[in-house]
This record gives sequence, C-alpha cells and structure tokens, in this order.
Amino acid sequence: MASTNQSPQYQSAEAMFLQAQTNEERLRWLEEMIRECPKHKSAESMLANLKTRRKKLLEKIEASKKSGRSSGKPGIKKEELQAVIVGFTNSGKSSLLSELTNVKPEIAPYEFTTKHPLVGMMKYSGTNIQLIEIPAIGSEYYDSGLVNSADVILIMITSLDDINKILSQLDKAHGRKLIIFNIKDEANERRIESTLKGKKLTFAIINTETRDGLEELKEKIFQCFGKIRVSTKEPGKLKSDNPLILNPGSTVNDVAKKIFHNSSIIKETRIWGPSSKFPGQIVGLQHELKDLDVVEFRTR
Repeated sequence: MASTNQSPQYQSAEAMFLQAQTNEERLRWLEEMIRECPKHKSAESMLANLKTRRKKLLEKIEASKKSGRSSGKPGIKKEELQAVIVGFTNSGKSSLLSELTNVKPEIAPYEFTTKHPLVGMMKYSGTNIQLIEIPAIGSEYYDSGLVNSADVILIMITSLDDINKILSQLDKAHGRKLIIFNIKDEANERRIESTLKGKKLTFAIINTETRDGLEELKEKIFQCFGKIRVSTKEPGKLKSDNPLILNPGSTVNDVAKKIFHNSSIIKETRIWGPSSKFPGQIVGLQHELKDLDVVEFRTR
C-alpha cells in the first residue's frame, strides 16, 4: 500500500495482515488497519480501498461458512492460539464455551448433546483465543485428531475421579493441559483445591452456573500458551488495543521487524511495563521484553 505517513500501529497491523493464515485473522488485522489509517484528506483514497477490501473479505468469509454448513462437517482452520475443551458428557463443556465466547451451543440435561466440534473466539486482554468444544469422550463423535493437534487442552471435570480416566485418553496429545473443575451441588471446594495442588496439576475451579472463577480462568488459559503480550504506541498517544503475541525471550528488535521494513529508521525506543526499570526507559533493540510491556518507537 502507498505510504501516507502511516503510524507504527498501522504498519504493525499491516505486517500481521500480510502474515495472516486465515481470512478471519486477515479481517481482524484489516479492521485494525482501518482504525489506524490516517484521517487526513490525502489518505481518503487509501481508507476507501481498505473498506472495499474489508467488504470483499467479509463476503468471502460468509461464502466459506455457507459452503462449510452444506458439506456436513466444516473444516476448522487453526488460529494462532487454539485450545480445545474435552471431558465426559454433561461436565459443562457447552456452558463454558457459551460463557467464554459468543457461541450459543445447545445445552441440555441429556447425554451427548454435542455431536460435532463447536468453534468460538474468546477475547481476552486484546488477544483472540480460538476455543473448540469437542464432543464428549465416549461419544461416537469424539474427535481425537483435533485434540492431538491443539496447543492447549482444557479438561472439564466434575469429579476428581475423572482426571486419570480422561488423561488416559490423551496419551497422543502434546498440548499443555489445564484441569477445569466445574463445581456442582455442595462440593467441598477447599478439599478439591488441596487435592489438585497435591497432584501438582495446573488447574482452575469454576462454577458455570454462578460464573465464579471465569475471569481467573481466562488468564490461566492464556498463560498455558507460554506467550507474551507486547503493545505498541505512538509518542503522545495511548497504546494499541491489540497487542502483538510473541514468544518469551523476544526483544525490541523482534517487535521492530513486525512493524518496519527497515529497523535502521528507528531513532529511539522507549518502554513501559514489567521489563522497564522506570516508565519510559530508553532501551536498545536487544532489550528483552516481558508480558504486558509497551513499546514506543521514534523514527528518523
């Protein structure tokens, strides 16, 4: 796209758009480009072009959805952060998906309600995490292929006895596992927590009926991916709402590569957050970043 003095936030969104693997991911970054597009008169044509591309992309996504519904079993494209929800029937998997995403699956008291994978997107702290509810273990519709390829596996249980039974079904799954105990009736939460700690498991205790523990669960799900969130900002402005998702140990230079074609144009870099000694610290390109850092570039 032609240069119209785009901000670092715009250039970052454009770089992520070009790297995107799915239409949904492209749409996310295209909308960020529209938000960050310069608003002066010389950029009007550029903004119009972006909006036209967004319209065409939405049409393509909608056509793809219709095609998927007619084929019986729609394909699921893996997003950057993907977690699957597994468990026995009536453990609260559908309720969890409904609470964490905008998907409203059928929830019923009878067994094996879910007959095909259900996909939703959980928004948390500026990130998008793809959640997939898998039909219950023991169901003829259970899909071990999705489970084995997932980055994170959310194991829903309502009894401590379920843990080993489910883990024995996941011997080929290499994703990080998070035990989610869905409390029902008059369960002894303190005893449950003590037992899970004793087993040295990564876990969360929630109640899908009262919604207790859901916010803490979101953070634990993100932490399971082993990634860090780094936001960018322009001088004198607020940070971007959509952080970059990076591997631990990433540096300022890794952020610069995602935003600028040539990092030599960077005159000065300031950071705020956990890796800074003080707010607005000036650092070099090799400075190692931490989760929730904010980076500001000043260019020549």
